[in-house]
Amino acid sequence: MPPVRRLTAILAADVAGYSRLMGADEEGTHERLQAHLRELIDPKIAEHRGRVVKNTGDGLLAEFASVVDAVRCAAEVQRGMIEREPEVPEDRRIRFRIGVNLGDVIAEEHDIFGDGVNVAARLETLAEPGGICVSRMVHDQVRDKLTFAFEDLGEQQVKNIARPVRAYRIPIAGNVPPEAPLALPDKPSIAVLPFANMSGDPEQEYFADGMVEEIITALSRIKWLFVIARNSSFTYKGQAIDVRQVGRELGVRYVLEGSVRKAGGRVRITAQLIDALSDAHLWADRFDGSLEDVFDLQDKVASSVAGVIEPTLQTAEIRRSAERPTHDLTAYDLYLRALAHIRSWDKDGISAALDLLGRAIERDPRYGPALALSAYCRVQINTNAWTDDQETNRREGVHLARLALQVSGDDPGVLGNAAYALGFFGEDIHAAIVLIDSSLSLNPSFANGWQRSGWLRLWAGQPDLAINHFETALRLCPRHLRTGVLVGIGVAHFFARRFEEASAMLRQSLQEHPRLPPAYRFLAATYAHMGRLDEAHEIVRRLRAITPVIVPDATHWRNSEQRDLYLEGLRLGAGQET
Repeated sequence: MPPVRRLTAILAADVAGYSRLMGADEEGTHERLQAHLRELIDPKIAEHRGRVVKNTGDGLLAEFASVVDAVRCAAEVQRGMIEREPEVPEDRRIRFRIGVNLGDVIAEEHDIFGDGVNVAARLETLAEPGGICVSRMVHDQVRDKLTFAFEDLGEQQVKNIARPVRAYRIPIAGNVPPEAPLALPDKPSIAVLPFANMSGDPEQEYFADGMVEEIITALSRIKWLFVIARNSSFTYKGQAIDVRQVGRELGVRYVLEGSVRKAGGRVRITAQLIDALSDAHLWADRFDGSLEDVFDLQDKVASSVAGVIEPTLQTAEIRRSAERPTHDLTAYDLYLRALAHIRSWDKDGISAALDLLGRAIERDPRYGPALALSAYCRVQINTNAWTDDQETNRREGVHLARLALQVSGDDPGVLGNAAYALGFFGEDIHAAIVLIDSSLSLNPSFANGWQRSGWLRLWAGQPDLAINHFETALRLCPRHLRTGVLVGIGVAHFFARRFEEASAMLRQSLQEHPRLPPAYRFLAATYAHMGRLDEAHEIVRRLRAITPVIVPDATHWRNSEQRDLYLEGLRLGAGQET
C-alpha cells in the first residue's frame, strides 16, 4: 500500500530513566514494563480509539483520529500509573513521559513519519516523569472541550526542530512532583558526558572512558570551574541525551560531549560544548594525533573548553605536572583497565584491579596514580576482611602510599588516595588530613577527594565536619557517590549519638548496595544503642552471610570514646544472637 498523508494526533511515550532502571534490574524492569503495556496502556489506547504504531523498547508511538481522545488517553494512563507498583521504592518505579502533538504525517502500514511525529517526540522529552506535555495546536483544540488545567511553558527550542515549539504542561493530580533542578553554582559549571567509542571494537570502551576521565581531571585543575565528577556524568552512558535535562539534573550550565576513535597508533577526539540552558552549541572541534601525544590531546580539549566557557579567562591554561603520569603507554592502558574494575565494589573486581595495577607498576615503578590506587585497593581489602593476613596487607598499603607521594606528590588524585590509605592504616591522622587538604586545594572539584576527606574527618573524631565534606562530595557527584556518602553520613550521625538519623542513612545505603559490611556493622551498633536488640540481631545475622568478621579491627577510629561506643554497640548486637 503506497504511503498517504493525513492529519492525526500523535502520542509519544517513553520510560523516564530507563537505562538506569535496566542497569539496576534488567529482567525485572522489562517484565514490569511489559505488564504496564499489556494491562493498562494498550487497553487505554484501544478504549480511546487509537492504535499503537510501534513499540520502541522503552516506549511507544500511537496515533488517534481525535486529539481529544489522545489527550484523554494520556491523562488516564498517567493517572493509572500512579496507582501501580505501590510496593516498589519510588526511585525504582516505572514512570512515563508523554508528549502529544497534532500534525500532518506520512502514513505507511506499520509506521508514520514527518515533522508532526518529531515534534511529539520532542514534547515527550520536555515532560517530567509521570507528566504530559502538549503542543500549542493540541492545546488550542482541546482547551474548551476538556476540564484539564494547562501550564504554558512558553517557546521551547528543541533538538532537530528548526522553529521553536510552544509547549503546555498538563498537571496530573496525585502525581509525584518532579525533583527541583539543582541550583547553578556561583562559578562556571560543566559536566563531561561519556564519549562514544567509534573504534568499532567493544574492547576499546575502556579507552574512551579513560580519555573522558583524563579530560575531567584536566578541567578540574581550573579552580574557577565547577566540574561534575565522572561517576555522575557516566550514569548517562548509552542513553539518548537531552542536554537540558542533564543540566537540570546535575546543576550545570555547560555540557561537553564527543567521541573517541582509536585505530592503530592514531587517535581522534571530537568534542562539542553545549549551553544546557539554551541547547545552543558554543564550540566544536576535532583533535588528531598519535598515541604518544594522547596527553597533549587531552589538554588541548580541556583548555579549549575552558576558553569558551569564560572568555575573560582565556589566558588561563591547564597546568599539568611537567612529568606526565607515565611515559609508558602500556602502563597507562593497564591503569585504565583497573579503574573499570575498582568501581565494581566487590572482591573479584578489587583483585583484578590490583593485578592490573601491579603489572602497570612493574612497567613503570614511578607511576604515581597506579601506586596510590593500589594503596586504596589495600584499604578495601582490610575494610571488607577479604584477607586472613591484614597486617601484611596494611604494610603493603602504607608502602605503596608513601612511594606514590615520593614520585607524584603534587597530583590531587595521588594525594587523595595516599591520604586515605595512610589515615586508615594507622599512620599520623593529622598528617593524612594535611595531605587531603592539599589535594582539595589543588582540585576543589575533586568529588572523591571530598569523600575521602569525610572519612578522614570521621577517623579523626570530627563527625559534623565529616558530614559537611560528604555533602560537598554529593553535590559534585550527585548521581553516583550516594552509597559511600550515605554510609559516611550515617556513621557521622552515629558518633554524634543521633541514632535515628544514623539508622535512616545506613538503611538507605544498604538498599542501594546490600553487601557493605561497614554499613551492617554500624546499623547493628545503632539499633543496639537504641534498645532495638532484635533488629540488631537480625542485622548481625545478615552480616554473617557476607563476612565471618563481625567485630573488626577498629584502630583507625582515633577517638577512643567514639571507638568504644561503636564496639560496645556492635558486641551488644552480636551478643544477642542465639
